[in-house]
Amino acid sequence: MAESMMSKAATMEIPINSNGDSRNLAEDDSLEQDLQQVMVSGPNLNETSIVSGGYGGTTEGIIPTSSIKGSNMHHTSSNSSMTAEEATRGIAVEKFDIVKKWGLNTYKCTKQMISERFGRGSRTVDLELEAQIEVLRETKRKYESVLHLARALTNHFYSMVQTQHALGDTFADLSQKSPELRDEFGYNAETQKLLCKNGETLLGAINFFVSSINTLVNKTMEDTLMTIKMYENARLEFDAYRADLEELNLGPRDAVTMARIEAAQQQYQIHKDKYERLRNDVTIKLKFLEENKVKVMHKQLLLFHNAISAYFAGNQQQLEQTLKQFNIKLKPPGADKPSWLEEQ
Repeated sequence: MAESMMSKAATMEIPINSNGDSRNLAEDDSLEQDLQQVMVSGPNLNETSIVSGGYGGTTEGIIPTSSIKGSNMHHTSSNSSMTAEEATRGIAVEKFDIVKKWGLNTYKCTKQMISERFGRGSRTVDLELEAQIEVLRETKRKYESVLHLARALTNHFYSMVQTQHALGDTFADLSQKSPELRDEFGYNAETQKLLCKNGETLLGAINFFVSSINTLVNKTMEDTLMTIKMYENARLEFDAYRADLEELNLGPRDAVTMARIEAAQQQYQIHKDKYERLRNDVTIKLKFLEENKVKVMHKQLLLFHNAISAYFAGNQQQLEQTLKQFNIKLKPPGADKPSWLEEQ
């Protein structure tokens, strides 16, 4: 078998160019096709040719310039494709690094969370700040209950005002059609219309109260709670990298471990700075939130009390004065109704 392989290898043809160098012509297909065309049909008179030869001017090796241009274009396109490929590879590597860092961070935080859940890991605790956060969450739940009840009161009272309005119109109509009861129906109609007017004024005050409480609960408090959530995530990351550094410090101190300890120390410092910055942000926001809450609720509770008291006391003047005091402007009747053109 070895002899047959050697005989076969001895009979293989090796292409030799004019200079006597071995060459694989399949590496440049375009050049080979151009040479074959010249050998078969002769040079194209419409193309310029380059004659190569030694001293004496033998005209062998005629190569059309089209083959040179094609080779240069092929080389340029190859360079551009390689550049695009390198750029794509760089983007892919960058995305892979981002996913790798995210996965490593998620793993460390999950490990820390499970350790805390089962009581095996330690966590950083700021007792004073955590107490303030818990008070805020409890306050938000209570204010949400107030907001829910105030909205329910608004809906029920609006239905009552609409009923009074319809009842007043019915009394007025019956006053015109029942001469024997004209006076009785008449003053009942006036009473219902007055109650309806005062009810609309009270609705304006309650709506202003509901809007202010909604802003306080769902915007101001929610913004602070979002910062608290970021702070809690930063605390978990800080403890995860702290535990990782402590674990490395307990191991051997060879060259590889020392490099890992140095990298872990850098990550620990980064997450420590982030944790302390967010803790300061939470402290400041809690302080401003408490001041804002007291100011807003002082005004809104005074408005709610004065408006309700004036309405049920039948004091129309005091009710209107309350709205002026808090700069509440009522919409004119029919302001929410579409115009005649919009109805068409």
